[in-house]
Amino acid sequence: MTRTSDRAETVVVGRRGVARLRRGHPWVYRSDIRSGDRQAGLVSLVDERGTALGTALWSPRSEIRVRYLAPPGDVVDPSWWARRLCVAAARRVTLGIDSTAYRVVHAEGDALPSLVVDRYGDLIVAQLLSAGLEAVRADVLEAIHDVLRPSAVLLRNDTSVRRHEGLPLEITAAAGSPPDEIDVREGTVRFGVRPREGQKTGAFLDQRDNRLLMGAVATGRCLDVFTYHGLFAIHMSARGQSVQAVDSSSAALAVARTNADRNPAGSSIHWVEANAFDHLRRLEQTGEQFDTVVLDPPAFAKARGSVERALRGYKEINLRAMRLLAPGGLLLTCSCSYHVSRERFTTMLADAAADSRRRLGVVRYVGQAPDHPELLTVPETGYLKGVLLRSLE
Repeated sequence: MTRTSDRAETVVVGRRGVARLRRGHPWVYRSDIRSGDRQAGLVSLVDERGTALGTALWSPRSEIRVRYLAPPGDVVDPSWWARRLCVAAARRVTLGIDSTAYRVVHAEGDALPSLVVDRYGDLIVAQLLSAGLEAVRADVLEAIHDVLRPSAVLLRNDTSVRRHEGLPLEITAAAGSPPDEIDVREGTVRFGVRPREGQKTGAFLDQRDNRLLMGAVATGRCLDVFTYHGLFAIHMSARGQSVQAVDSSSAALAVARTNADRNPAGSSIHWVEANAFDHLRRLEQTGEQFDTVVLDPPAFAKARGSVERALRGYKEINLRAMRLLAPGGLLLTCSCSYHVSRERFTTMLADAAADSRRRLGVVRYVGQAPDHPELLTVPETGYLKGVLLRSLE
């Protein structure tokens, strides 16, 4: 296991890769490497003239061979990881996060590529997403313990991206005894997180601010489509007259009902197990209207080649949701598909609005919560985009 960068092997980076690094992007692809293969871990980077570029993580089986960490002269050892974690954790303190669950490290967004660290109360759930990072696991875990002082650390290393790195998928306790479920507060809403079972590290923390927003503006009859564990619905139930929450997964709805029972207004939610496309079509056919609608679907485009099909799906659900809006009603619509750009998502919404023959005004554009920082030079750090619309009729 590689422990410090002062013993790292040297990798030569071609001109295209050097230009990419100098523009602020931490990745160098296989085609831009000019030296032979290395074992996974830390490497020292140089350009073709031998000029030092710094230290990086090396993944020998990934198309992304290099993930840049530190400039020349910095030694990447346990204390380096601790300092970087301190910076990331201190930044969260300035955000005024109204929740006991939030992201401490957003990988490249916090200059710690392929590392995700989420806090759920005293529990830390982390993901090590590259072979290079996996090789320095001991250093990373030592820093997490020293800086964040958790009661337990769970590794959710079960995401499919690890297969591309030649790594096994696993869910394992790295320290302490992680609970099967932990209670979380988000604003005034309480819900349970099952860190071994839920999506991502247990919950969709990136939508936290948007859930708080809808809890503050929801009125009248509310509709939450793709509700999953019911968090948008529960937030809206505090102000809305009633909430209809739709999901195709009976297991997800069972968790959602349990979450609703933790909150005073949760009893006003009507849970519907149905395919979202079919259900929206039925609601339109029966002339239903809603004052507040949320569309938060899973990623329709998981690869570049599926963007056009995804846009057709997004347009269908948004067109039907627009037709369901009561005069003056609000629609929050989102996409977490990185490959669908904000521009194309907005253009799709405009096309749907034209076809719906509804006049819809933009209240605000939204994205992922600020503890999931998006870097201008690393577009991959930003994936969640959304728009809050109002019917102007």
